[in-house]
Amino acid sequence: MSSAFRVLIAGGGVAALEAVLALRELAGDRVDVTVIAPADEFVYRPLRVREPFALAGARSYSLDDILRDLGAQRLPDSFQWLDAPARVLHTEQGQSLEYDALLLAMGARLHPAFTHALTIDDRILDDQLHGLVQDVEEGYVRSIVFLAPAPMPWPLPMYELALMTARRAYDMQAEVAITIVTPEDEPLGIFGAEVSRTVARLLDANGIVTIASARGAVPASGKVTIHPGERTLQASRIVALPQLHGPSTPGVPAGRAGGFIPIDRHCRVQGLENVFAAGDATDFPIKLGGIAAQQADTAAQAIAVLAGAPVAPTPFTPEIRAILLGADTPLYLSAQVSGAHGTRSQISESPLWSPPSKIVAKYLAPYLEAWDHQGHGAPAR
Repeated sequence: MSSAFRVLIAGGGVAALEAVLALRELAGDRVDVTVIAPADEFVYRPLRVREPFALAGARSYSLDDILRDLGAQRLPDSFQWLDAPARVLHTEQGQSLEYDALLLAMGARLHPAFTHALTIDDRILDDQLHGLVQDVEEGYVRSIVFLAPAPMPWPLPMYELALMTARRAYDMQAEVAITIVTPEDEPLGIFGAEVSRTVARLLDANGIVTIASARGAVPASGKVTIHPGERTLQASRIVALPQLHGPSTPGVPAGRAGGFIPIDRHCRVQGLENVFAAGDATDFPIKLGGIAAQQADTAAQAIAVLAGAPVAPTPFTPEIRAILLGADTPLYLSAQVSGAHGTRSQISESPLWSPPSKIVAKYLAPYLEAWDHQGHGAPAR
């Protein structure tokens, strides 16, 4: 393997694992892959939204076991800065790693957008919201506002939490007024008209008020102001989505809006040779596990070509597919991405893809499904 094409992957999430799987499929032994990730586990984070409601939640997988199975290795460290002209990556623990190709998959940084609101973090969602759900069940909470900042992060968890909270309140015969305040012009507008209409009806049927095309602010505890319109809402609790920012890593270009990494149609980092990026750290505005996987596949094709594999690389053509939890049954949503709204909008109670996973990824989804059948996955801690 010493003569193989050296690929470094910074990060241990969806984009990183999808890239490892894609490279093994496309380039085989032509590549020697090292993943730089401080965490020992990969956690299936989209299912964290279920945990505050005492429902089956996320599962975790040993990164070392997965990478060993794929003939790759993990360096338990973090990416600190890049010397791109020398093709050397420097880590927090002081190591200097040479590479032939580098994939940046570190994810975004989360920051609160509102001082007087609870900003959710899906890594610790149960700890954050378990008490709120208990207070809803016991009748101590009379009103909740779910609030999204602008620019929008991925909005789906906000709708899932609102729906599951409303259903829990109904089951416990507790009266709770739930409002969603969002800059979207309609609920889940990124998916297009058909999905938005269906989700709007679902929210209305569960007694959830949606205020769209709105920019909210939280000037004081329990108070939400809405612009335009200069409306004010009083709420027992305010739950907000986080504001996302790029990694801002020395040696890596950062765009003007949020410091995200600028990439081209083949997920190459603009201005750097043999450096690629995938996932939430990039300047593509939709931050979703399935999108991260599609970008990883695109980057892996280009890297495989550099390694001498007979691959015809294709440009990144985003398609968003997601599962909305909180209704009577899970709802499967899909759309092609075109500007601010999706085209070919679809919503169904039956799966629209296989395997019917939350994270839709060409290689990672079937791989994790097989690992679950073999008993490798465990409930996340």
